[in-house]
Amino acid sequence: MKISSILGTNMDLTDAIKQYVEERAEVLEKLTSHFESTAELRVELGKTSQHHTSGPYYFAEFHMDVPGTILTAKAEGEDLYAVIDEVRDEIKRQLVDKKEKSIDQNRGPRPGKE
Repeated sequence: MKISSILGTNMDLTDAIKQYVEERAEVLEKLTSHFESTAELRVELGKTSQHHTSGPYYFAEFHMDVPGTILTAKAEGEDLYAVIDEVRDEIKRQLVDKKEKSIDQNRGPRPGKE
């Protein structure tokens, strides 16, 4: 898996934020290793607007291209790092579901149940 882009909207991305995203994406790399081609991850982080001072004003979006589909997750919250973790967990859940579905399809019907 490769991270094709990390985009910041209405905020500057620091090296610490980029490193945090890359560290959190390592878990996803293990789940995408079984795909024939490489998965590609696009990340968008930012503030919903420049004038908010309270409430869920940080957001994170992960878009992952895997063979056959595009997985998308989005979350909003008050803490940017918590929002990144929440989105990563959602993409991870979607990857596990896709992997289990592909395994079930490859198994075929049960013997004697045709």
